[in-house]
Amino acid sequence: MITKAVRMYGKNDLRIEEFELPAIRHDEILATLITDSVCMSSHKAAAQGADHKRVPDDVAENPVIIGHEFCGEILEVGSKWADTFSPGQRFTIQPALNYKGSQDAPGYSYQYIGGNATKIIIPNEVMEMDCLLPYNGSSFFMGSLAEPMSCIVGTYHAMYHVKQGTYDHKMGIAENSNMAILAGAGPMGLGSIDYALHSDRRPKLLVITDIDQSRLDRAAELFTPEHAAEQGVRLMYINTSTLDNPVEDLIRLTDGVGFHDVLVMAPVRPLVEQGDALLAKDGCLNFFAGPNSPDFSAALNFYNVHYLGHHLVGTSGGNTDDLRESLELMEQGLINPSGMITHIGGMNAVPETVINLPSIPGGKKLIYNHIDMPLTAIEDFAEAGKKNPLFADLHEIVQRHNGLWCEEAEKFLLERAKSI
Repeated sequence: MITKAVRMYGKNDLRIEEFELPAIRHDEILATLITDSVCMSSHKAAAQGADHKRVPDDVAENPVIIGHEFCGEILEVGSKWADTFSPGQRFTIQPALNYKGSQDAPGYSYQYIGGNATKIIIPNEVMEMDCLLPYNGSSFFMGSLAEPMSCIVGTYHAMYHVKQGTYDHKMGIAENSNMAILAGAGPMGLGSIDYALHSDRRPKLLVITDIDQSRLDRAAELFTPEHAAEQGVRLMYINTSTLDNPVEDLIRLTDGVGFHDVLVMAPVRPLVEQGDALLAKDGCLNFFAGPNSPDFSAALNFYNVHYLGHHLVGTSGGNTDDLRESLELMEQGLINPSGMITHIGGMNAVPETVINLPSIPGGKKLIYNHIDMPLTAIEDFAEAGKKNPLFADLHEIVQRHNGLWCEEAEKFLLERAKSI
């Protein structure tokens, strides 16, 4: 079986190659991949090459397929798993397998499975660890967004509070709480707002801060204060660059109580320290953003840790249960993470996109593995449509869906775009 894939040979050495897959064994599954959402973790893996903890030392001789936020369809099932999975099933995976203590993961460590490929072989350990998850949604791109959404779900579950006089950690955000999401109008911030408004535990006050007014305005279009009020949440968007004293002004919104839960969505020292200063008694700060530098640090008020019971947690990814919850919420129509997506491209765009990801503005970059298409911002479809009617049609479709990538656009693209 021939596949085409983006393979990593070393630091920033990504190559689009066509090669033969071996026949699957009795404990493996053959699948086709339709979409993959490019993750910053893939950029870090490409930048570090064999120095990355998940990338094999011999990657130069045995290249791995990159990408781990993928969604596809099963083609063939080995006999061991024939009673569990079947051809035609749609699926996504939990890439953090934790198989026998190993850090190996699809998208980093394997020759025959990774998100940027037309066909892959799913190894036995993925099924053994219950990390191959059926997906019943009607659009592939939503399946690719389940993994980043699971990181958000995990963040909310990792927050904790302790009732005074006990040592019992009550997991999750505080009920009827004040919550702030700092630098919260980016792609993962949008997902965090969506989950806060539609999960089974919601804050009473949700404040979203950013210093980019256009991003705040877009977030407010997608998640309006009026809609939030219908969910029992008072939602506010604040541009902190316009405030003389952001900490005092934000705490004033809570009648002086402070925020019981704070998510910090950018690895910026002053932002972390601002989050610390905003905490209420028994407040929990979650440092969501992953810094590139191992020397990243920020000041923490240990007086408040001691006397006010402040907590600090950090989450990196979600577990399999978080991924299942993401899939269920999407399948039920309770959350819609499509607002995360700002760019669409084909497999040909992957190497440049992964290598240059930090310098490409916007949110999630969604790749369709079977097509040939330059990475294009959704907001640029109209301009690109002046030369290519495909983009003109896509622009017309997304405009009817509030400027969002959608199932109709996906189907049109898969039917009309140039094949890779």
